[in-house]
Amino acid sequence: MIYKVNYQETKKDAPRRENTKSLYIEADSIADVRQKLSENTPYNIEFIQELTGAHLEYEQEKNPDYKVLTY
Repeated sequence: MIYKVNYQETKKDAPRRENTKSLYIEADSIADVRQKLSENTPYNIEFIQELTGAHLEYEQEKNPDYKVLTY
């Protein structure tokens, strides 16, 4: 499954909406996403959303830098 993760690049600073970034990751569950990212990045995860069907297609078309991470 593909998940969209909204995150801040560091846990040290207070989260600000303007600094929120997104990435896409392939994983089995939301818990799996959290585990993979916490082991491999210093990110402050804000929100994780599963993408399926039309929503996934929309994200692929809307974002020219669409890449799916795998760990």
